[in-house]
Amino acid sequence: MTENHRSGPDPGVVTAARAGDRAALEHLVTACLPLVYNIVGRALNGHADVDDVVQETLLRMVRGLEKLRDPSAFRSWLVAITIRQVRNREQSRATDRDRRARLDDAETITDPALDFAGLTILRLGLTEQRREVAEATRWLDPDDQELLSLWWLEETGDLERAELAGALGLSDRHAAVRVQRMKKQMEVSRGVVRGLAADPRCAELDTIATPWDGTPSPLWRKRFGRHIRGCGVCAGLERGLLPMDRLLSGLPLVAVPAGLDPARVLAHVTGPHVTASHVTGPHAPGPHATGPHATGAADSGGGVRRPRGRHGRAGRRTGKRAGRQLVGRQAVVGGSAAVAVVAVVALVAARMTAGPSAPAADTAPPPAPVAVAAPSQSPSPTHSSSPSPSPSRSASPKPSAKPAPSKHTAAEVRVASGAKKGVGVWTFNGVSQALAASGASWYYTWNTRHQGVTTPSSASFVPMIWGSASVTDTALAQARAAGPYLLGFNEPDMAQQSNMTVDQALGLWPKLMAAGKVLGSPAVAYGGDTAGGWLDRFMSGAKAKGYRVDFITLHWYGGDFRTPQAVQQLTSYLAAVYARYHKPIWLTEYALIDFSQGTRFPSAQQQADFVTASTKALDALPYVQRYAWFGLGADPAKPSSGLFTSGTAATAAGRAFQAAR
Repeated sequence: MTENHRSGPDPGVVTAARAGDRAALEHLVTACLPLVYNIVGRALNGHADVDDVVQETLLRMVRGLEKLRDPSAFRSWLVAITIRQVRNREQSRATDRDRRARLDDAETITDPALDFAGLTILRLGLTEQRREVAEATRWLDPDDQELLSLWWLEETGDLERAELAGALGLSDRHAAVRVQRMKKQMEVSRGVVRGLAADPRCAELDTIATPWDGTPSPLWRKRFGRHIRGCGVCAGLERGLLPMDRLLSGLPLVAVPAGLDPARVLAHVTGPHVTASHVTGPHAPGPHATGPHATGAADSGGGVRRPRGRHGRAGRRTGKRAGRQLVGRQAVVGGSAAVAVVAVVALVAARMTAGPSAPAADTAPPPAPVAVAAPSQSPSPTHSSSPSPSPSRSASPKPSAKPAPSKHTAAEVRVASGAKKGVGVWTFNGVSQALAASGASWYYTWNTRHQGVTTPSSASFVPMIWGSASVTDTALAQARAAGPYLLGFNEPDMAQQSNMTVDQALGLWPKLMAAGKVLGSPAVAYGGDTAGGWLDRFMSGAKAKGYRVDFITLHWYGGDFRTPQAVQQLTSYLAAVYARYHKPIWLTEYALIDFSQGTRFPSAQQQADFVTASTKALDALPYVQRYAWFGLGADPAKPSSGLFTSGTAATAAGRAFQAAR
């Protein structure tokens, strides 16, 4: 059953699947899923509805397969179905907008971890001009995003022009005209990307960008493009640009998220016989949709709110209003029969590490971690100081207990990886080796630079604007050059950290937006779910001013060392925050540390058990886009939550993090 890269699955496989061969149907889903995922992802540029549209496309493919007369035309037929589902989604949203004056926030947000331009850069390791092309796709007109999704695949060798034209319902000649118009927009967008990233940036362009909120759009593409065309300073931006066709040639498809195992798609089809359009036998009870798993009250010391919502569940939503389809939702197929298809929910896994020494910094240098005070038993986590790097370089953890001996052996651990898992990093002996060994897919240093840390090929660096003193032209230029994401202020609600009022943070926020990155909220130390709390006042102020916040950033430390209870308290807090803001969440600091009486750490085994259980729980929450353990380094003479005591020596928690998926 060989397959041709450009012609799609072997007709024999299609014929067998159409006749009810389960193995052939599974093979067919496996073969077509990457193509569907890439078309939908790029057409919607990672909008939270990508999962829904991919799932619906797969369902319609399975339902309609027996009606396909020519098996050799399978791929063209599938591409047409995919584009139809993209258009149906847009039409449905347009109708909804006409019917309602205001959409729910979850309807309009883009999922930062699935922004397809950023995902393409990260997953394919794009650099230089290829990276600029991917970033330029964000500036296209909405109508051209659909065309781009097909043209990109044509240039990478995964579609033919006839398939592109057929999917759009155009003649080859009309399709060629549309493609040329879209490519001209792309060339202008590439110039805009270069102009905004220039260091130093053209002063006149900087003035034009002053009222810009940092969100790429066709309107601002035209404004910036008009300036670049007539500006003597910006005139050289196009020098050395290679043709996009050449840059894209040979690029692979963006890999399908690990959470969508094609075998699992059909594993949810029940009954003794499977055909393309129906399933015989009883109802197919796929797993229940996962949502915010938050049902219990916080245990003593945990400091987590009992989640809001019916039946003790916070923020449980269904359909498009949830922003993304959850795992295992059933779909009715032709009457009483049903097919449950697993949605695309997880990216790939990774791991991280951290420790006690201070990160090198250029702007408002955040030094070593300091001791954290106890969380109160109020509805959300509270503490009076934080392990986050603070302005005092002399500060360091002062544990009150000696570390418990680890029961783990130094057995070799198979390192797993995934796009959600990250780690906070500061410099220590062997930091770069430890980072590479951890399996982390991303890391940050509480800074816009990563001095002393070599980024491994398997990971990416995410910059942070730490506090008010970090909002400088130099730091913002470094942030613009560092990748698609930017983290906001570090624990502004803590006197020992960036210590900012809400008004101060809002006053500086437009400068962060102007960096043009997918932007995370200030990372509060506690109370993210509290009405009238620091984060709530910031988000209300940002909304009133029309400021952009793409995702919520949080910290959490648990004082209950029992694994089930700690995981419950953590996920309950995250669920409550999501229920309040309906935005994706990045958990950028978390670990088990009890601050109720000084600073107390769990045993090595308890910390390792929590690592294993918490990473599994976080990977299962669709609204948690990334998380970072605190942290990479660990002092072997002191208790900590760190993962590596040197470049090669992992703690028990470190080995658990390496193995976590």
